[in-house]
Amino acid sequence: MAAVLETLTVPRASAALPSASFAPIAGSSFTIRVRFSEFKGLKIQPTRSSSLTSSSSSRLARRGSKIVCEAQDTAVVVPAVKDDGWQSQVLDSEAPVLVEFWAPWCGPCRMIHPIIDELAKEYAGKLKCYKVNTDDAPSIATRYGIRSIPTVMIFKSGEKKDAIIGAVPKQVLTTSIEKFL
Repeated sequence: MAAVLETLTVPRASAALPSASFAPIAGSSFTIRVRFSEFKGLKIQPTRSSSLTSSSSSRLARRGSKIVCEAQDTAVVVPAVKDDGWQSQVLDSEAPVLVEFWAPWCGPCRMIHPIIDELAKEYAGKLKCYKVNTDDAPSIATRYGIRSIPTVMIFKSGEKKDAIIGAVPKQVLTTSIEKFL
């Protein structure tokens, strides 16, 4: 299970932070820099300093660095398919194909993305996996009657074989995939 770190609050001067160093910046008395050597998947990404003088830019400048997860660069990303590649990538595929219909604004879609990524990794070489953003490729969604997202469809030999609607557990998808391998 992963969590997103949106905000980190650090006391300004504390004996509990021996690795903190203080450096003054414009518009503020000091900035706290903390080393996170004990957290192996995180890195500190400095923000760009701005010469603008507006209050919003000075507020952003005071924020300092942000913490990002290095794992985001190594995660399996299921490729997107659009109208121009649908025929060759999905319908003409020799292997079975799993297609997730989704949209960026859909909360349940974001919940099922990691599951689809896991399945793509587990079934590499046996199953092809793609994602269709219904906002970018509405004609594909219309052709297959997508009325609710996320919808996961399995295609084999150019034909739709199964459809699973909603953010379902991994086992439900695995059971459906196994029928067509």
